[in-house]
Amino acid sequence: MAGTVRGGRVGIGGGSPLRSFFSYRIFASAMFTLLFLATLSVFFSSHPSQDDPVVETTGNAYVHRSFLAWQSDPPKTRLDLIHNQANNHIALVNAYGGYARKLKLETSKLLKMFDDLAKNFSDLQLKPTYRTALFESGGPVDEDVLRQFEKEVKDKVKIARIIIAESKESYDNQLKIQKLKDTIFAVHELLLKAKKNGAFASSIAAISTPKSLHCLAMRLMEERIAHPEKYEDDEPKPEFEDPNLYHYAIFSDNVIAISVVVNSVVKNAEEPWKHVFHIVTDRMNFAATKVWFKMRPIQGRAHIEINAVDNFKFLNSSYAPVLRQLESSNLKKFYFETRAEYDTKDVNNMKFRNPKYLSMINHLRFYLPELYPKLNKILFLDDDVVVQKDLTALWKIDMDGNVNAAVETCFGSFRRFSEYLNFSHPLIKQKFNPRACAWAFGMNMFDLEAWRREKCTEKYHYWQNLNEDRTLWKLGTLPAGLATFYSTTKSLEKAWHVLGLGINPSISMEEIDKAAVIHFSGDMKPWLDIALNGYKHLWTKYVDNEMEFLQMCNFGM
Repeated sequence: MAGTVRGGRVGIGGGSPLRSFFSYRIFASAMFTLLFLATLSVFFSSHPSQDDPVVETTGNAYVHRSFLAWQSDPPKTRLDLIHNQANNHIALVNAYGGYARKLKLETSKLLKMFDDLAKNFSDLQLKPTYRTALFESGGPVDEDVLRQFEKEVKDKVKIARIIIAESKESYDNQLKIQKLKDTIFAVHELLLKAKKNGAFASSIAAISTPKSLHCLAMRLMEERIAHPEKYEDDEPKPEFEDPNLYHYAIFSDNVIAISVVVNSVVKNAEEPWKHVFHIVTDRMNFAATKVWFKMRPIQGRAHIEINAVDNFKFLNSSYAPVLRQLESSNLKKFYFETRAEYDTKDVNNMKFRNPKYLSMINHLRFYLPELYPKLNKILFLDDDVVVQKDLTALWKIDMDGNVNAAVETCFGSFRRFSEYLNFSHPLIKQKFNPRACAWAFGMNMFDLEAWRREKCTEKYHYWQNLNEDRTLWKLGTLPAGLATFYSTTKSLEKAWHVLGLGINPSISMEEIDKAAVIHFSGDMKPWLDIALNGYKHLWTKYVDNEMEFLQMCNFGM
């Protein structure tokens, strides 16, 4: 008995044959359907014309012949295509037929196994020893024989239960559904874990300085130290304060990113000599940035002013809330202290604790009137943008008395104020509309006269001071900007500024081509290895590849 059961199970490859029973029915139905197509192919191939040449059905020869036949005899070409389709389905039918025969064989083995199991139970009762001693004897039952009979019955019952338990899944739909739910849940958990790990790794890569970029800064500094006479500070130019020219503000510690922004503006400008670039970087990259633009001067006689944050003495902890907050022990603990409760793969927690959100370079945009007191208007550009068209029309846009002109980013219920500000806070709930549309930081035209009139820097200080404990918003300069320029922002046409090239791989090239400015917002910056390859060429086309230090530092462009 035991030998019979084990033999049956081995015959189906170690699995339960009934698991394939219903699959057999499905494949049998598919087989008969496809056999109809095979019959159709036989019909078409059974009466070939004696005058027809042999048809090649493979490779370029078949394509070439089909094209010629279509020109001379379209019905014949159609017949060839139908014939080829039928032949393909013959192969498919044969494959399913072989599988169906295998299923039928396995099902037959399963039926035989259950028949043998039932027969073994019957044979056990009809065994002469047990029949005479237990069922046909008129006297007392022999206890030893009964014990042996009981043992054999229990062994067979145990085997039967095992087989039935394995076969139950083929009949019990609820069990199948529950098992499927369990499988889906387990796969979903694995997917979430993989996404979390991927986002964590991407965040690490995004906030890290690439080796090639560090190398470039070091090479530029080495050049500055080796030849100090070549890189003496220039005298300020009158163009730096001329309100009739087109002024840009670029604040960054990334030398190559700055150069790409400047090159893209100049190469697309109709009158580049009217454009003035005001670059502010940190003390560490100040000399390197000056050396870069000394070695690779801007084309078209455009003007460039380079400063370090430290050069603006009014930016101190008694005036700027961000600098004062950096002196707070609680804030230092949150942003800089490594503790076990923080060292988790929580991407949001890690993002919120990124110290760049308290970098003075990042918040310098809120001090434009103080930085450039003699200017009336200035165009702010992030270091991860590329300019594709002449931007002079922006200075001619009527701001309608507003301080800021920007492209709105909301669609449907997404990217509203409620996503950036904490509306459970009573002050936020009182001052702002949660349905108000958010706008993009990265390409903003600022009317500095309106800014001074509206006292926007004071508004920024007010909100930044209140948010020291991060109860109004979690991170970044965009929420601070939304609060500061609320009701004083003019909406621009979307074609002026297209965002998301550092996070969204599905932006159409048609939309990108129409854009005046494209923005690599997101973690996948174009100078990183994790950049989206479909968009990276839009940035690298403005990289100055003739710069010798780029080649020495192995920039992967």
